[in-house]
Amino acid sequence: MQSPFSKAAERVCLYGCCTGPQLLTGEHHETQKTSSKSKSTLASCRQGFAAITNSTFFPNTQFTNNENLPSLLESFDQFTKAYPQYSETSRVDQIRAQEYYHLSLSKHICLDYIGIGLFSYLQIQSQYSPAVPVASSSSPLPRFSDSPFFSVSYKSVNLKSQLLHGGQGSGLESAIRKKIMDFLNISQNDYCMVFTANKSSAFKLLAESYPFQSSRKLLTVYDYESEAQQTMVSTSEKREAKIMSAEFKWPWLRVHSAKLRKMIVRKKKKKKHRGLFVMPLQSRMTGASYSYQWMSIAQENGWHVLLDGCALGPKDMDSFGLSLFRPDFLICSFYKVIGENPTGFGCLFVKRSTVQILEASNGTGIVSLVPVRQLSQLTEDSSGTDTELDQLSIPEAKENEMEKENFPSSLTVSQPTQTEKPTKRESTMIQEMNINSKAERLEGSETRESERAIVLHNNKYVEQPEKEGAELEFRCLDHVDSLGLMLISSRGRYLINWLVSAIMKLQHPNRLDNFPLVRIYGPKVKFDRGPALAFNIYDWKGEKIEPVLVQKLADRKNISLSTGFLHNIWLSDKHEQEKEKILERRKSKENEKARNKGKKADQGITIVTAALSFLENFEDVYRLWIFIAQFLDADFVEKERWRYTALDQKIVEV
Repeated sequence: MQSPFSKAAERVCLYGCCTGPQLLTGEHHETQKTSSKSKSTLASCRQGFAAITNSTFFPNTQFTNNENLPSLLESFDQFTKAYPQYSETSRVDQIRAQEYYHLSLSKHICLDYIGIGLFSYLQIQSQYSPAVPVASSSSPLPRFSDSPFFSVSYKSVNLKSQLLHGGQGSGLESAIRKKIMDFLNISQNDYCMVFTANKSSAFKLLAESYPFQSSRKLLTVYDYESEAQQTMVSTSEKREAKIMSAEFKWPWLRVHSAKLRKMIVRKKKKKKHRGLFVMPLQSRMTGASYSYQWMSIAQENGWHVLLDGCALGPKDMDSFGLSLFRPDFLICSFYKVIGENPTGFGCLFVKRSTVQILEASNGTGIVSLVPVRQLSQLTEDSSGTDTELDQLSIPEAKENEMEKENFPSSLTVSQPTQTEKPTKRESTMIQEMNINSKAERLEGSETRESERAIVLHNNKYVEQPEKEGAELEFRCLDHVDSLGLMLISSRGRYLINWLVSAIMKLQHPNRLDNFPLVRIYGPKVKFDRGPALAFNIYDWKGEKIEPVLVQKLADRKNISLSTGFLHNIWLSDKHEQEKEKILERRKSKENEKARNKGKKADQGITIVTAALSFLENFEDVYRLWIFIAQFLDADFVEKERWRYTALDQKIVEV
C-alpha cells in the first residue's frame, strides 16, 4: 500500500517541479522505508525548485540600472530554461486570447485581487453588442444572446430562518448555487448556502448568529488587516466574545505554532464548544500558505471552524479535500471578471449539522439574485436620461474599492427624480430600494418554474418570462475546470517565483552594503507559496517610498496594484531593538478609538501587494518588474515624490 508521503511526492512530481527520475519508490518496498525515502525526495524536490529558480535567471548578477535590464525576449528565454514545463500551460494563453482578449488589447495588468468570476469577459461584452471584434481574428466572435446576468436585492430575513426554511430560491439562484458548489467540491447534502451582498456581509451575518453567549471565543489567523475580518471582530465584541489572534514570526511571517496551539488546545473539557476558529489557507497579501491541519486540531479541541475561502485561487479547494477536513462554515466571493466588476456577491456555506446551533438575529446582508435579460433593448425603447443609460453599462474597472465592497454594482437602475446627476452610491441605493419589494413578491410566487425577470422599460418595471430550458453558462468557472488544479498551480508557481527572484536582484548603485531596492515580506522563492506578493520599495537613502504613491504610479502604467497592512507580527528578543524601525502605528479611525479607550493601538507594516490570477502570463510579471526597477533612478523617485506631495504637505493627485 502506498504511503501518504509517497502520494504527496507523486503530487509534487505531477506539478512539474522535477524533471529527474520517478519520485516514487514503488509499492513493493516496506512502508517505513517508502515513507522515509519519499519524505527525503519531497524535501529535496522542493529545495531543488528554489535552487533552480535562483540559479537559472541571470546567475550571479545584480541589476543597479533600470536602463540596462534584459529585454522581454531575453528574460523569457531564461524563464523557460528554468521552467521548461511552462510551455505545457499554453492552453491558458489560448483561453486568454479568445475569452479575455481585452487584457492584450488594453495592455492592462490586473494584479489587485485574488479570485475569479462566474463569467468570461467575452460573455459580458457580447450581452451588449451583436458581435465582438477580436484583434487576432479576421471575423468577429458570435454573440451569446442567452448569457445570464443579474442584479442583487436585499432580503429582510435572519440567517437561521433562511437556512432552515428559505428553500432553493429562484431557478437562477438554484443554478448558480449548484454550479458554485460543484466547482468547490461541496455536497448539497452536507452544506446549505445563502447569497450575501459581499464577503464582509457574510462574516457579519455569522458573527451576529453565532452563539457567543455559550461559546465565548473568537480566534482568527490573519497576517493582514481585512475589512471582512474587522467587521466580524467588531460585531463579535459587541456580543461580548473574547477576541484572540494568531501571531506571525518576523521576518518570514510564519505562524507562531507554539502560541497558536496553546490558544487552540484546551486543558480541561469543561464545555462542548469553545468558540469560533477562523482561518484562510493562504494569505491574500504575502502568499504564505497555512496547514489545514490547524482546522483538524481546532475541531478536535471543541472549536467550530470557519474557513475563509476568499483568498483561494482557482481549484485550490480541491487541494485539501472537504471530505477529510469539513469546516462548519465556509465563505467565498464572486465579484470580478479580470478588471471588470459586474454584479457580485458573497457565499456563506453552513454545514447542515451545524445550523441548529445558530441563534436568530436581526442582521442584514442576505440577498436574492434577480434575473436581468434583454437589457440591450433599453437603449432603443427607454426614454431615460443619458445618465441612466450610462449606468446600465458595465462598471469601470477602477471604481473605488470601498464602494465595490459595500455597494455591489447593479445592472438595473431606476430613473433619477432630481435634475442633478446622482452619485454612483446614490444610484445604487435608489435601485436597491425600488426593486427590493418587487423581488420579494417574486420570491414568494408559487410559479417558481416560470421565474420572471425584472427590467426597466419606459421608466417602469416589467416582468418577462424566463425562457424555458435556457441553460446558464459560467464560462470562467468552466475554463478553470477544464484547465485543472495542477496546470493552474504550476503556472502560478513558475510566474510568482520568477518575479520574486527577479525583484531580489535589484540593488541600489553606489552602496557598499548591497542595499536592495525592494523588501519582500513573507516567503521568498518557495515551492508552495501562493500567487501573492507583499513588498515595499526603498530609495537609495533607505527610506520607504509610500505604498500609495507606488500604487498610483503603477496605475499610470496600466498596472493595478493594491496596498495593505500587515499586523499580528511577533518579534523575537534579537529583533526587539529593531521594533521601532520594523513596525509602525497605522493612522486610522480604529486605532484612534483604541487609544481613546486606553487600548494598545495596532502596529504593523503598510505594504504594496500584487496578486496573480490564473490568466496572468510572463509579460505581465515582466512589466511589473520593469516598473519596480525604475525606482533605481533617484531622480525619478524625487520628481514623483514632489508631484505627489504639495508644498503644504497635502496629498495631491499624481
